[in-house]
Amino acid sequence: MDTTLGLPILVGLIAVALLFDFLNGLHDAANSIATIVSTRVLRPQYAVFWAAFFNFVAFAVFGLNVAQTIGVGIIEPSVIDAQVIFAALVGAVVWNLITWRLGIPSSSSHALIGGLVGGGMAKAGISAAVWSGLSKTLLAIVLSPLVGFLLALVLVAIVSWASVRSTPFAVDRAFRILQFASASLYSLGHGGNDAQKTMGIIAVLLYSQGHLGGHFFVPFWVVLACQASMALGTLMGGWRIVRTMGLRITKLTPMQGFCAETGGAMTLFMATFLGVPVSTTHTITGAIVGVGAARRASAVRWNVASSIVYAWVITIPAAAFVAALAYWAVQLVR
Repeated sequence: MDTTLGLPILVGLIAVALLFDFLNGLHDAANSIATIVSTRVLRPQYAVFWAAFFNFVAFAVFGLNVAQTIGVGIIEPSVIDAQVIFAALVGAVVWNLITWRLGIPSSSSHALIGGLVGGGMAKAGISAAVWSGLSKTLLAIVLSPLVGFLLALVLVAIVSWASVRSTPFAVDRAFRILQFASASLYSLGHGGNDAQKTMGIIAVLLYSQGHLGGHFFVPFWVVLACQASMALGTLMGGWRIVRTMGLRITKLTPMQGFCAETGGAMTLFMATFLGVPVSTTHTITGAIVGVGAARRASAVRWNVASSIVYAWVITIPAAAFVAALAYWAVQLVR
């Protein structure tokens, strides 16, 4: 293992990782609050406080299976050193900033995974990848929005059947209250899955430098720092993407917002307990498309949805390319 890294550089890399976590919260704030804002149940400034709180407390609900996958299940731990971690974070942060600036709800999770793959392969070639973990993650790219879509579709059907004897006013009032619960669950799932990715990065960095002893684990101070960074990013909000997620894909009612958030939350809970690092962006977008399609196919603005899909497809290779360039640049200046 490389144990020659100085303390200032180690602290600097951890700070960059926490910056990524902050940007993850900023970039993905829309995932947690877009539906509750677009249905006018909560004003944006109150919605971000609501989401940030549940982002932070997520560590008390979930284990650290996702952090374990990121730490040792994407790139061989023996390949990972400070340069690979730096390259991975540069790839992820640069891609996040580009998509945030353009208002594209791409995946922070897959930007980080792409960065890891790019940095690792730039150092050690294709053999650096842990294909079992990477293939599981790539499969989740397809399955997470599909599961979110199907669950939201089923929930709309169940709720519509259960509410058939109620007046539209009564249904609207009931689901405005229930959306507080569904938004809380989704924010909890978001904080549980996404913050663990940065935990895994920091923990494997510490492990590569010999600071964790002979076995990989996530120190509690890393857990708290990552949850707090993500919550702070969510608190700052990402309003460009909120508009895309909450208003441009389809028009939502409180009942549909509840179904989208609940379907998305169920997907995130399952993935987090299984240790699969899914994209919260993919999941909630699939769920929003599902509730729109349940009304009628033409209710979904498919051109907007398709442009989001294109961003999903290129996120991992784009972040990997930037990370590889960053790794080679570091090697040139050493």
